[in-house]
Order: sequence, then C-alpha cells, then structure tokens
Amino acid sequence: MKSIKLILTVFLVLSFSFIAKANNKPSFDKTTSILTKKVHNLLKEPDFILERDFSITLEFMVNDKNEIVVLSVDTDYDKSVIEDYIKSRLNYKKIGKKIKSKAYILSVKMVKVS
Repeated sequence: MKSIKLILTVFLVLSFSFIAKANNKPSFDKTTSILTKKVHNLLKEPDFILERDFSITLEFMVNDKNEIVVLSVDTDYDKSVIEDYIKSRLNYKKIGKKIKSKAYILSVKMVKVS
C-alpha cells in the first residue's frame, strides 16, 4: 500500500511540474526588442524574388565590439541563397545600443509581397 501511495505521489508531482513548465511564456525583454528591430531593418527589401512565405531560425551572437555575427541559418526555403543573403546583410553590422555579448536565437518570417 505504501508503494502505491509513493508512486501516485511521484506521478502527481511530475504531472504538475510539466503543467507549470508548459505555462511559462518566454520573456520578450528590451534586448530582444532592440535586436528584432535591427535585424528587421537590415533584412528589408531582399534582392531576390520570394516565391512563397517561409520562416527562418537565425542563431547569432553579439560580440564584444557590439556587432552581429551569424552562427547558423535554418530554413526550408533555398538554404544557400537565404544563408548568403542573411550573412551578407547581418555579419559585422553594429547594434546601436550596447548589448550583452552572448548567443541569441531569433525566428524570422519572410513574406511574399504580391
């Protein structure tokens, strides 16, 4: 009987901890807002025609000189073209305000304009 109570207690604690983790929303702080605006401005008006909407997962870091350094680009669209475009537009571009030097992950949506 004690083992059944123990198993039931462990199950309840684990299920509540999963529920608590599921309700946590990632914070959208001031640094993320600054970086999002900067990346948005730098990626405006691509020099190629988009055939469809697609998403990009962009991993980059801000170095000690307050510059963006692209680490990886993940997309289901033409990866080589998109990766070259993003790296040419973002690598070593200065951020206006001082940002903590660390790696960041940002989701970017490219939308086809009719």
